[in-house]
Amino acid sequence: MPGAASYQMYVWPETRAAAARFWSLIRKNYGAGDPELTEHEDPETAWTDPDLLFSQTCGLPYRHRLWDRVTLLGTLDYGVVGCPPGYYRSCIVVRADDPRNGVDAFRGATLARNSASSQSGWAALEAHLAETGAGFTLRDRVIDTGGHAASARAVADGQADLASLDAVTWRFLQRYDPVAARLRILAETRPSPGLPLITGRDVDPHPLFAAVEAAIAHLSPADRETLGVKAIVRIPSRVYLAEPLPYPLTRAGPA
Repeated sequence: MPGAASYQMYVWPETRAAAARFWSLIRKNYGAGDPELTEHEDPETAWTDPDLLFSQTCGLPYRHRLWDRVTLLGTLDYGVVGCPPGYYRSCIVVRADDPRNGVDAFRGATLARNSASSQSGWAALEAHLAETGAGFTLRDRVIDTGGHAASARAVADGQADLASLDAVTWRFLQRYDPVAARLRILAETRPSPGLPLITGRDVDPHPLFAAVEAAIAHLSPADRETLGVKAIVRIPSRVYLAEPLPYPLTRAGPA
């Protein structure tokens, strides 16, 4: 039976212990799974593990290349203000003292991007530019940083002009990282489906969904506050697949 588990998309030193207790509750309710969460240097290793039981991926890699290789388990709701349950948005941030207002003023600017495989750090921003009629893209002036926190620091330190940060990560940055005080939100993207929980291709998702649901209900108030998890919801795969892909990515499969 598959047993590999990871939960590292919103990992911070201050949240690791709560995440471990969350997984312990899930495992107890489900009756199977590795005793401990595994952190991978490259999360793709977890998502493509033949022994995959539980992991959290990003919406962009899910709809670009994982949707037919894994099973969509559900989506955690982090209670992002202004978003439906299970949805989130990106905060487009700039230096606090940058005098420019509005995304339109950033034509030709340098973007700090966590990854070309990021929904919140890349695809959501490109969709925002297209949907608001900005008339330009930022794909030709990009610094890839490897993480949202690193993108925030790149902007704060003047290496880039702006970054698109997952709203849940922005919440954690405000809580745990002083770099947030050096930034301000320029704009927010529209809501899109949040980070999907996935399991193995041949795993029945229903008992595992129930185990996650029960685990959330039994989290201590302190752990629930630390993780920011409110509930688990079902967002159909077709809703994820309907989100646009940033150029030049293409999807082999249904739109």
